[in-house]
Amino acid sequence: MENQTATLAASFSDSFAEMLGFVAMGGPAMWAIAVLSVLTIALILWKVMRLLTFGAWSGGRHTARALDLWAAGQTDAAMAALHKRGSLRARLALAAMQAAMNPGLDQTGAEAETARVARGLLSRARTGLRGLELAATIGPLLGLLGTVTGMIAAFQALQEAGSRADPAALAGGIWEALLTTAAGMAVAIPASVALTWFESVVDGLRHDMEDSATRILHGARVAPGNAAPNAASPISVTRAAE
Repeated sequence: MENQTATLAASFSDSFAEMLGFVAMGGPAMWAIAVLSVLTIALILWKVMRLLTFGAWSGGRHTARALDLWAAGQTDAAMAALHKRGSLRARLALAAMQAAMNPGLDQTGAEAETARVARGLLSRARTGLRGLELAATIGPLLGLLGTVTGMIAAFQALQEAGSRADPAALAGGIWEALLTTAAGMAVAIPASVALTWFESVVDGLRHDMEDSATRILHGARVAPGNAAPNAASPISVTRAAE
């Protein structure tokens, strides 16, 4: 057991040293890209956990059940079903129900209050997306910067060597310089994919929240047994949240 542990530790140490040597080939730009890659991975993992706590992939079963109770006129049961629920869908639906039941708010006021809550919830859902967008943008730029500075150094060494220049040494310098471009793209591609994915998830949440708010506020003044819903225009959470 001790031998296996020592072997794993030695293997990890060798791999880590090799990785550091690989990063050192690209110079300062490569170190900046390495730091950016660690931050990008951490941001992606944090964003996944954040959306999980917001119920992004829960399906909204509790909210759908509460909406059915609300449509049936069981307003107290509908709000009780959403009480202490942590998903964004449930929070928005509960806020819309409370606004609809508030005697001090008319239809316009209830819609404005619901839109205010929606903006806050969607802003929390979008937290971190700017960081991924920045990583996707500056990753290739850092790679290009490292390549340009590396090429400058390589050709400067070629000029100083004069007629004694070694083509192999020049090729090695160019190869090391191009490493930063590849590394920058390796950071930017996952960041771009994650950004697109998270934006689609947030758009799905926004659509569900808009649908819930419309169903609640459009029928907010319907008493149990009444046939016709309120004729007020449905709220657009999408426009309110932009």
